[in-house]
Amino acid sequence: MSVNGIDQMLGELRAMSAKAANAPSAPASGGAAPVDFASLLKSSIDQVNQAQQQSQAMQKQFELGAPDTNLQDVMVSLQKANISFETMVQVRNKLVSAYQEIMNIQV
Repeated sequence: MSVNGIDQMLGELRAMSAKAANAPSAPASGGAAPVDFASLLKSSIDQVNQAQQQSQAMQKQFELGAPDTNLQDVMVSLQKANISFETMVQVRNKLVSAYQEIMNIQV
């Protein structure tokens, strides 16, 4: 998940939060069209998956001794994939926590 993807997701979450509170929302960056939350979440998960697949491919190339693959690039790729996965897990944990709080609200 890239930094821009995270920033976009946070902007969308803030806009939805403001809309839920009936407060005027801050304009989206660049006046972009509203994005469906499910499609944004799926896009983010796809980006994390792509980063992990790319990292695994680079790792395999290095193991096979490809001359154009060096250890530094492989390690950076592995760390990027790891950080994006950890970020995705934290977002999932926050979503589950928010869902549980909503389910515990007494009507």
